[in-house]
Amino acid sequence: MIIKSIKLTNFRNHHSYQLNCDEKTSLILGSNGWGKTSILEAIYILTRGKSFRATDPEIINRDSDYYRIELEYTSGETTTATYDGKTKTFLILDKKQKRLPKKHKYPVVLFLPSDLNLISHSPGRRRDYFDRIFTEFDEKYSTSLTKYNKALKQRNELLKKDYLTKDTLFSWNIMLAKYGSDLHHYRLIFIEEINQKLTLTYRSIAENNDKITIDYKSEARESEQKYLTKLETNFERDHYLGHTTFGIHRDDYIFNFNNKPADGSASRGETRSIILALKFIEADLIYQKLHQKPIILLDDVFSELDETRRRCLIKNFKDNQVIITSVEGRNDKNDRN
Repeated sequence: MIIKSIKLTNFRNHHSYQLNCDEKTSLILGSNGWGKTSILEAIYILTRGKSFRATDPEIINRDSDYYRIELEYTSGETTTATYDGKTKTFLILDKKQKRLPKKHKYPVVLFLPSDLNLISHSPGRRRDYFDRIFTEFDEKYSTSLTKYNKALKQRNELLKKDYLTKDTLFSWNIMLAKYGSDLHHYRLIFIEEINQKLTLTYRSIAENNDKITIDYKSEARESEQKYLTKLETNFERDHYLGHTTFGIHRDDYIFNFNNKPADGSASRGETRSIILALKFIEADLIYQKLHQKPIILLDDVFSELDETRRRCLIKNFKDNQVIITSVEGRNDKNDRN
């Protein structure tokens, strides 16, 4: 699928804006704070079903009580999302949906400036990053993650109550054990697939013989039954602290550079090459698993990369539709394609 245009109404600081996209590369120029990232966010919502950075109430323009975004593909298919302050609906083929249906989602590789700091980010940020990647190419992972997070939220809310018994938590423990075990299984498989490609892809960028790997760290390595037992054993501690202290929501991903933690041993340039390699692998895995070439959204990353890495980025995504934001050049009201 190729995007033809995207139109925003009352979306963040855009009262009305339309971007007409090129089939290969579209460039959005503007000063900081102008709303370039918001355009990529709108595209992400209409291709993936939700924002990558905010909830719907935060997205509405401060002077409005609704937002609307419309995306048209070159095939003629259109997708519209409207949020009225209470409910978001998607309009597809004249039929309203509360969620973007699976068959109308399209894979996206999103590249944000903050991704270049992934190695030194918190474990939570790394989990969110890999969850976003894995949900792109595996619907089962996405479903298990959604159900796990809902069960975790309910369990944590109950743990904050003064009077609580183990029996009250049993059904939530069952769900956490089931979906937590599933997610652990998927994460092991996906990280192994990434590791099989990571060093060679990195070397193609950096042109050296360094070795790059990712260690998946998880305390939830047990079977589903042992996972459940651990949750029940931790009842008193969890109730005292008011949150669930065991589970895959505490996992981490450690990047290694020549068998040492990359955070502290890899230079700034080497770190950027690692993240570039990860993005190329993400796009490759999406195509391998879904047989679709993902849309590439690059948010002001060129300013963070040297000329060699810029050329590598362009070369590796030459067969994809790419939409880039940049602060270079002057800002006006015209579309830059």
